[in-house]
Amino acid sequence: MEAKVSWKSRMSFTGTADSGFEAPLGTVSAVGGDEDGFKPMELFLIGLAGCTGMDVMSILSKKRQEVSFFDIKVQAERTETHPRVFTRIFVEYVLSGPNLDLAAVERAVELSTTRYCPGQAMLSKTAQIESKITIVEPENGEFHIN
Repeated sequence: MEAKVSWKSRMSFTGTADSGFEAPLGTVSAVGGDEDGFKPMELFLIGLAGCTGMDVMSILSKKRQEVSFFDIKVQAERTETHPRVFTRIFVEYVLSGPNLDLAAVERAVELSTTRYCPGQAMLSKTAQIESKITIVEPENGEFHIN
């Protein structure tokens, strides 16, 4: 696996990887940025959410669970001093689906967090990671999750 970040201007970069996709990277104006892309630390959290989310969907599919809605929300706390690593991460799995079995969802999350997700394994070296599962039903056909 390879990745590259190329400088555009000021504090703006473009990241690419083997997949060929691009991700804009930037930062806040207070440190010279143009607020025109993801902050690098945000990408760690997006990576964690994507990694565990893909695991959970794969496992639920094998368990023949029909998922109609799935969000993975991640919140993190960091140290005040540099290098400002994550110290606590909270992951909430918000799902919906007809006849979704909570036990199947719990097992899928457990397998992802303890066995399959490399993002979880790496970040757990510096941060306490907690999770919560929320199963919701749509209101008027729409999901309203805060």
